[in-house]
Amino acid sequence: MASSLLHCSDKLPFMDVETILHMKEGLGETSYAQNSSLQKRGMDTLKSLITHCATDVYISQMPERFTVADLGCSSGPNALCLVEDIVGSIGRVCGRSSQPPPEFSVLLNDLPTNDFNTIFFSLPEFTDRLKAAAQTDEWGRPLVFLSGVPGSFYGRLFPRKSVHFICSCSSLHWLSQVPCGLFDEMNRPINKGKMYISSTSPLAVPLAYLRQFQRDFSLFLKSRAAEVVPGGRMVLAMLGRQTAEGYIDRRTTFLWELLSESFAALVSQGLVEQEKVDAYNVPFYAPSIPEVEEEVRREGSFRLDYVQTYEINLSSSGDAKEDGRTVSMAIRAIQESMLSHHFGPDIVDALFHRYTELVTESMEREEVKSVQIGVVLTRL
Repeated sequence: MASSLLHCSDKLPFMDVETILHMKEGLGETSYAQNSSLQKRGMDTLKSLITHCATDVYISQMPERFTVADLGCSSGPNALCLVEDIVGSIGRVCGRSSQPPPEFSVLLNDLPTNDFNTIFFSLPEFTDRLKAAAQTDEWGRPLVFLSGVPGSFYGRLFPRKSVHFICSCSSLHWLSQVPCGLFDEMNRPINKGKMYISSTSPLAVPLAYLRQFQRDFSLFLKSRAAEVVPGGRMVLAMLGRQTAEGYIDRRTTFLWELLSESFAALVSQGLVEQEKVDAYNVPFYAPSIPEVEEEVRREGSFRLDYVQTYEINLSSSGDAKEDGRTVSMAIRAIQESMLSHHFGPDIVDALFHRYTELVTESMEREEVKSVQIGVVLTRL
């Protein structure tokens, strides 16, 4: 993700997303590794689509070395599960035709501050599971060469025409920077009390976010067009909106609204200054399907094979208290690095104590859902 300090007319300093945004590292109670079950649920929704597309690319090209890239891999148990499914699916295809599987080059990408060490610590278990699967399904033991590739996917990451298949889950809704245009000519915030698009936001706010998404997604597609072989594929999954009219989809904005309410509670207690809250905006955008389609058409290097929205129920266990804590801890694992940078680390515990209460209260009244967009693209 490109630095957010560049090419912006707003005078207030923005957070440098590339150096600040990362999921909570380690294996502790508040780490992303321990609090990424919601993302896993989204990945599982598209797992069969991802493995099917990757296997199709292999069958159509039959390379001796099959290169897979996972963009925005993060860390923890989710980081290698899709790769494991892809290797297993291709291995079984090879087993049925009595031919050895290809060598696999697996490229795991995230921002430089990502906790790659946690991924590498899990590599022996990953290798053992692949070995056991190969013996059970009677296909040759795969050779998997795994690499970490730190850097922003809003730019080039890999050599030209070197990648056969790319997947990216729960990452492309993160922008390269907080959009420009969220402050007026007097440098006053125009989205006071809110950190994302809301029903009270002036039209300039969603338009600023849309422009940033258009720039970022276009650059993402252009960068991948150079790296993916002709006939190679990408499967992308990101949070999105089901409604194409207007910018408000309650399933997308609801959790941000509750976080804003949590900050309002801290302001009323004198723990945070209102001006500090007004100046905080998140580098996040949930697009609609037409917005995704338009950028794919405009960039022109990929054929859009499939695009669909999926609704994911966050109220999954039937226990509002348990579900509320799960959602709250997941949001904390994602947001803590940016919140600590802007507000300092001392307010985080109090903030998420209140946030857990609000999410739980909401889940006692209604089902809380999110929307995910799944996209399949083929390199022309």
